[in-house]
Amino acid sequence: MRAIFFDEDDARAVEARLLRDGYTADLVRERLSGEDDDEDHPWAVVSDAPEFVLDLLTDEFDGWLDPEEPDVAPPPVLPPLELPRAPRRVKRPDLLGDERGTRLDP
Repeated sequence: MRAIFFDEDDARAVEARLLRDGYTADLVRERLSGEDDDEDHPWAVVSDAPEFVLDLLTDEFDGWLDPEEPDVAPPPVLPPLELPRAPRRVKRPDLLGDERGTRLDP
């Protein structure tokens, strides 16, 4: 999971706190699409800490979470449907109506 911060000092403080608490944490420069200026790129703290821990730290240091996309399993391969080849036979023709939609009484 990644926590994103615009201030380098905040990102370094979060990294130090996560390392002190026993989690792994790496500080990297996050490149947002459309950003040309290298000085305006935010900082990302990549960690194995639980989401709620990172959520509390992003609230405290004015950042946001960038959750990883879950691995989506491909849909299962289903066998082809076996459709009927002919119309179904009516088991009780006495319940059918005539062409006008009225019921035929025996």
